[in-house]
Parts: sequence; structure tokens; C-alpha cells
Amino acid sequence: MIKLKTSYYKIFAAFTLMLIISSCSNTKFLQEGQMLYTGAKITIKNDTLKKKEKSSLKEALQEQLRPKPNSSFLGLRPRLYIYNITSEPKKQKGIKYWLKYKIGEKPVLLGDVDREFNKKIIVNYSENKGFFNAKASSDTISKNRKASVLYTVKPGARYLISKVNFPEDSTMINSEIQNIKDKTFLKVGNPFDLDVIKAERERINEHLKNRGFYYFSPDNIIVQADSTVQKEPKVELFVKLKKNTPQISKEQFTIDKTIVFADYNIADIKLGKYGIPYNTDSVKVYNNLYIIDPQNKFKPKIFDRTLYFEKGDLYNRTDHNLSLNRLISLGVFKFVKNEFIVSDSLNHKFDAYYLLTPRPFQSLRLETLGKTNSANYTGGEINLNWTNRNFFRGAEQIKGAIYGAFDVQVGGPKDANNIIRFGANAQLSIPRIVAPFKFHSSSAYVPRTNFNIGYEFLSRTALYTLHNFNTSFGYLWKENERKEHDLKVLDVTLVAPQNVTEKYLTQIRGDDSDPNNIIPPNPSLQRVVDKQLIFGPAYSYTYTNTMLPKKNTFYYKGSVDIAGTIAGLVSGADAKAGKQKELFGIPFSQYAKMEHDFRYYRKVNTKSSIATRAIVGIGFPYGNSVYMPYVKQFYVGGSNSIRAFRARTLGPGSYDPRVQNATFFFDQSGDIKLEVNAEYRANIYKFLNVAAFADAGNVWLVNEDPTRPGGKFSKDFAKEIAVGAGVGLRLDFSILILRLDLAMPLRIPYYEEGKRWTFDQINFGSGAWRKDNLILNIAIGYPF
Repeated sequence: MIKLKTSYYKIFAAFTLMLIISSCSNTKFLQEGQMLYTGAKITIKNDTLKKKEKSSLKEALQEQLRPKPNSSFLGLRPRLYIYNITSEPKKQKGIKYWLKYKIGEKPVLLGDVDREFNKKIIVNYSENKGFFNAKASSDTISKNRKASVLYTVKPGARYLISKVNFPEDSTMINSEIQNIKDKTFLKVGNPFDLDVIKAERERINEHLKNRGFYYFSPDNIIVQADSTVQKEPKVELFVKLKKNTPQISKEQFTIDKTIVFADYNIADIKLGKYGIPYNTDSVKVYNNLYIIDPQNKFKPKIFDRTLYFEKGDLYNRTDHNLSLNRLISLGVFKFVKNEFIVSDSLNHKFDAYYLLTPRPFQSLRLETLGKTNSANYTGGEINLNWTNRNFFRGAEQIKGAIYGAFDVQVGGPKDANNIIRFGANAQLSIPRIVAPFKFHSSSAYVPRTNFNIGYEFLSRTALYTLHNFNTSFGYLWKENERKEHDLKVLDVTLVAPQNVTEKYLTQIRGDDSDPNNIIPPNPSLQRVVDKQLIFGPAYSYTYTNTMLPKKNTFYYKGSVDIAGTIAGLVSGADAKAGKQKELFGIPFSQYAKMEHDFRYYRKVNTKSSIATRAIVGIGFPYGNSVYMPYVKQFYVGGSNSIRAFRARTLGPGSYDPRVQNATFFFDQSGDIKLEVNAEYRANIYKFLNVAAFADAGNVWLVNEDPTRPGGKFSKDFAKEIAVGAGVGLRLDFSILILRLDLAMPLRIPYYEEGKRWTFDQINFGSGAWRKDNLILNIAIGYPF
């Protein structure tokens, strides 16, 4: 929560005045004869091009022009103004230097524009796109000491491909090219495009690399264009090898020996010709692998599982890259280097060398942090983490951690008490699938078998204590860089309460002994301190292409969690009929839960983007359970959810937590979750980014809960959607992103129906509204 004492109107007026001044006064700093360059415009004169084609060509040409004008904001140039009003610093440091040359921006003048060079760029780019007769002219438009350049482009007719030829000869390499010519990117009827020609050369190169032609290069291919064979604007293409292609590039190579230096250190091992070590003592032979590992740091079989090449195999670029990627994904090597050295030039054989530099196997890391959140908690946390990356000499990773944390309530209207947490966990990760069946993966990522065990002690002082035990066993594997699977064959959670205080019990059963302080009963709080036993499988699938340099990217994660199904069926459990079954004296949970998280990112330009997210989740208790376990329910609100509301304070549905829980802490959850978020992000200066966002959503219950009226999902769910919006500031320091989001609620679902939109009934300028409704979220990283 934040209190704003300065008038909004004064801030807005001052900001507007600053922008107006910066707009009007930049030209007064120019010297005699100078003109401020405000950018370039391109006009395309061509009657045969479609509107979309014109727009695409114009946008591409615009990007080629240099220099770029001074950056602007709403048509104004505040960075240029800062440069102009800051006097020249005496030293290359200090506040003046920082303001003038880091925040400020040097003026771009008309004299900096080389119009003849830009015209050549325009013509050259146009020709590369098939406009062989392109012409360009330029004109300057000036007013009030500002100038822009207008480029007029007459591209002429665009040449189309009339025929694609792959001349034949008797060589082996030509035979391979002939085998894939039907998959060419060069299609008859398509426009001539240099980028497509480059892609075609890469396609041929990739195929030949996978057929043993290790020394081949895309530069060995030439695509000749003949535009004289027809009167129409068409071009005939000839795809062939250059005459000066080296003979070695035309030869297929096979693998002779595979030699692994498992403990390679450039500082300790002398290098021979081609960078291969002279020292080959202590050679072990394992399944035709030659392994040099004098200190026996690794079991030889991990290389047999990881490396794809075998003696006599034709060289294959795909297997080459797979082997390198799998070695890296083992997580035990700091550097991975690969060399191929000709061992028999007559029979076209070479040896494959793998030079591997291990990382330090063990590491110990201590982390401390301070934190605050929107629920008025401030606290700290300490973590001690130990990792061994090669525990059994087979790249098995074992991780152990102990941690402690505390959260102290420093304000707010609710008595939530303080929170103390501490615990420990351990994980063993084996770089293969440990199972009674064979699992073959041709992925570049090594599949892993994971074992986890952990314990956490949580105490809400003066309320209750919970002991949380968790263990799981499962598999993690990636098909490729975009697709990941995580299957927990068994995931077990045991929650045991202790020291439940009279204060908390009073909140559950209610207390009307004091007419001035009546506490209504709230039986739903009982589920927080019930013993819980949850066991069953869980699976999640993740797809993302956000790492690709594309304009539109996606992220999707879907998960399924099923608990107690077999045990419930075998025992005939039916909690609604009074037939709840127990295991080890504890009623086990039976439910099915599913969640989908979909995100879409669109780059508007190089400095701005739009990010959106939609989450849909449902948990359905059945058989041995009437309600979902509290720890498995959904919640909304907080710095990574609906930011205009504090964490876990929304829902379910239209239920008003202020009524039933007026003297207690907010902690609401539900069985169904709907949430959508949208955020516009823009970079305004290096590490400084701004955002504008809107969030909406809520949670609901599957079954009616008398203690939380209005919480059940119904056909009127749309009327119970909470809405919030705000602005944010993000400081991107590369190693971390510090995020500050200021949000306000626009629609509050627990208000009376018809009065839920806040701007219909609240005075936004009042201090009371600012105090109760402006929420400041401080967090690390982006919310999604």
C-alpha cells in the first residue's frame, strides 16, 4: 500500500509543461545553418504492386536508412532536451557527464545524412528482392530549422522465377544434391529474393553435412540468374557447385576412432597439431570408445550413452550436434570442445576428439534476502544450498538445502500474526530413465530420473503450527528446446497440524459472548489445520518458443494432478455418503486437478512489446473428499497475479471476506480459477523500462460452502470477475529485474451487484481512496 500526498494535477501539469518546453526549445540550441533531422519518409511509385507488398517493401526500406533521428516520446524529444540544457562536463564522469551523455542524446543533424548512400542502399535492397530496375531519388523538406528527407522509389516490375535448374554430373556430391532438389525453396512463380537463395544454400549444406560431407560450405554453391531468356520480367536460376570448390569438400567422411579426454585442461595438457593433446596415457577402451581419464572421475558408460558416433558411421551433422548438446546437458562440464582430424585421407576417415573440461563437482552457496509483500508482511530468508554434480561418477546430481524464514506484519487492518518457516529438502537427479522398460531418446537433452524428499515447519505464531512432509519420484525429459515433459509417478504430501491455539479455534466455531465483538463462525478455517494425506501421479507439459527471434511467440504449460484414485476405488470411499476411508489413521484426499497457462508475446518494435496471459484451472474433489485439500487449491491476487488486490484476498466468487472474517487474516482459495492479464512494456532508456497493465479474474468453489456464500461457480460467474489496472517501472540490471507495479482495483466482485465498478461510486481524488486502493507491488522478475 502506498500513500500519495502530492496532487495528481500538479504532477500532470508539471510533466506536460516539461514536454512542451522540450518540444519547442530544442532548435534554439542549433548553430547557424544547422537543421535538426526529424527522419525520413519513403514513397513507392509502382502500379503493379499490391497494397500489402508496397507496405512490406516500404517498411523494410525504412529500416535500412541511416542515421536514425533522435528518439521521441509522443512526438517530443526529452532526451535531446536533456543533452542540450546540460553544460559540457569538465571530466568524463560525474552527474553532468551522466546526464549529458548517458541520459541525454546528441542531436542528429541534416548534415549527418548521406542521401546518396541511402539511395544506393535503397536500390541495392530492392534489387535483392527482385526489383532489378529500381531507381531512387531524394528531396529535403524543411521548416522551422527542422528537416526530413523524402525518398521516392520507382522499383519497376518485380522479376519472378520462371525455371529452376540443378545441372547434373557424375559426382557423388551432385547425386546427393539431385536427391533433394524437389524440396527446394526456389519455387517457379515466386519473386526473386536473395534471402531465399541464401536459405536454399543453407538447406543444401545442411543435407550434405548429414551425408558425410563434413568440409562442405554454403559458399561452395552458386546460384546464377539469367534474366535475358524471356521478354517478360522473369528470371531463370541455375543452382550448382562453384568450379573452385576444394576436392576435400566433395568427399564423404566416416568415423574411425572416437577419443574422449574426460578431464581436459588447456593449462595442464600440451596441444599437438590441430589442438589435439599429445598426452594420451591411461587410455581405456569401452565399446569402441577411447577414454582418457587418469583420475577415474567418470564412469565410461556415461559417454557411451551420450555420444552418437560409432566406428564406421558416416559423419552426420545432426548426431554431431546431438552429442555436444547432450554432453553439455549432463551439467558436469564447463567447456565442451569437439575436433575431427583426418586419420586416413585415402579412405576418407577421421577421428572424433571430445575435449571435456569438468566443472567443480561440489559447490556450497549461502543466500540471504529481505522481502516485503502487498499483505503487509516484511521479513527475511536464509538458504544454504549444497550441490554435488557427479555423486556416483555418472553425472548424477544431488542437491541439499536447508532454509529458514520469518515474516512480520508491519501494518494493515488485519491481525494475521507473524510467520516462521524452516525446513530442508534433498534431490537426486540421475541422467537417464531408471525404469523396468527401455526408454530411447534422440533428443539433444539428457532425460532425468528425479527423487525428492523434503520437510517444512510452518508456524503462524499464536495460531497454529504445520508440519509438511513431501516426497516424489518421477521423470523429466525434453523432446527439444521447445517441448518439455515432467512426470511424477508418485507425489506424496503429508500435512500434520500442531499447537492449534484457542484463538484460532474461536475463529472456527465463532464467539458471540461479547456483543461489541461478535466473531461469526467460519468452519472453512478448519480445513487449514486438518491432517492431510495426498498421494498420486502428476504430469505437466511445457511448450515455448519465446527464445526464438520472432515477432510473435508463445508459452504454454498444462498440468494434470490426480490423487487417491486407485485407493478410493479399491476401498469404495464415498465421503458425501459418510463412508470416508483412512490410511494410517488419516483421511486421504481424492481429487482430479487440471490447469492451463497460455501466454502470447508480440514485439511491437525493437523497444516495446505486448505480453498477455490466460490461466484456466479446475480441481474436482470426489470419492473420499468433499473439498479440495487447502494446499492444492487455487488463489489469485498478489504481485504475479491480479496486482490491484493483495495475495489470496479475492474470492471465492462474490464472497466478501470482510464480513465473515472481519477480525482475521485474508486467505481465500477456490477450486476453479480464471485469470487473464495484459501488459504493454516499453524501454525508455537502457535498463529503465515502463509498463501499463490490466488484470482480471477470480476463483470459485465446485461445491456449495455455507460459510462462504456466493463462492460457488454459477452461470453468473462473469459478474464476479475482479478487474485491476496500473502502471509499472522495471529496472533491468541483466542479473535481475527489479519490478515496481502500482495498481488500483477497477471492479470489486464482493461489492453489491450493480455497484462493483469502483469509478461509479468512489471519489478518486480523495485521500481515503488512495490509502485503501493504491497497491504497490515490489518484486523480482516479470509477472509472466
